[in-house]
Amino acid sequence: MLDSTARRLLQGPLGRAAGVLDRPHVTPDRLTIAGLALGLVGAGAAAGGLWAPALALWLLSRAADGLDGPLARRRRTALHSENAAQRGVPPSEAGGFLDIAADFTVYGAFVVGVGVGVSTEGASLLPFLLVMLTYYVNGSTFLAFSSIAERTGHHIDDGRSLSFLGGLAEGTETVLVHTAWCLVPFWAEQIAWAWAAVVALSATQRIITGYRLLRRPAASGRP
Repeated sequence: MLDSTARRLLQGPLGRAAGVLDRPHVTPDRLTIAGLALGLVGAGAAAGGLWAPALALWLLSRAADGLDGPLARRRRTALHSENAAQRGVPPSEAGGFLDIAADFTVYGAFVVGVGVGVSTEGASLLPFLLVMLTYYVNGSTFLAFSSIAERTGHHIDDGRSLSFLGGLAEGTETVLVHTAWCLVPFWAEQIAWAWAAVVALSATQRIITGYRLLRRPAASGRP
């Protein structure tokens, strides 16, 4: 729900940061892998109840994830400027795939890490299991839609590698909720119950919207 606003607000700062990072040894894929590694270590810290390190690693992981795209676009722009014959070169599909795979891995690992961490302090694991279930349904829904949309001409172009269906629970909300778990771990169980409900509603919304969208003629495929 907040992704479009967040991208608009962060476009300038992330673009400038990508300019600072634009060095030969720094590549978008390496940033993606760095974000994956930081997120996994952060999940381990959360599992151990080390909430301050977990929070720092989580935020650094998401910062790296936010910078790989702007750096990739900056490199493509430079390539187009240097060689007009390259005009129209599409984004790196391999990089987009790696980014999505890394995001799903980090999100799932962090839910498990937080669930384990708070369960040692007496909280229930059940809401975190429900969050994982709703993540699975939500992710499967938009990935299936993206795959079918590409084949049927219903592509949604918002600058990302896949055709994303908007919903109540998007990347920005996920970052905020996972951050809240680390800031107030004594409320993590209650936050997880509420978050599981929100993600479930978002998954339902995506299923209905995607089904209706794919039933339309491709020419009117954008919602």
